[in-house]
Amino acid sequence: MDKELYADGMSEITVTGSIVRIDLMSLSATERDEKNNPKPVFRQRIIMPVDAFANAVDLMQKALGGLVEAGAVRRIGDVQRPQAADGAKVRSEPASQSVNASPNFN
Repeated sequence: MDKELYADGMSEITVTGSIVRIDLMSLSATERDEKNNPKPVFRQRIIMPVDAFANAVDLMQKALGGLVEAGAVRRIGDVQRPQAADGAKVRSEPASQSVNASPNFN
């Protein structure tokens, strides 16, 4: 592995047609908000086709299930919402060209 990148979370997920863009953020060591909390700062973007994103989400859900079973994390309530505690935004834009042909979306 050449490089590793630490991220405190995702700040935004944008879907445009068949492409997903995931913005990673870290908390700033120098910038503060009005409550004196570290500001989230853009670090890097992951860009992938929507079917690869769907596979990544499936893999993360399986990893989360393992963490829950191991007692490392616990679920709050019956339904997990796709919004991060840090207020990450999920934004979708209409597809401008082809319909997704992935078997993940049948």
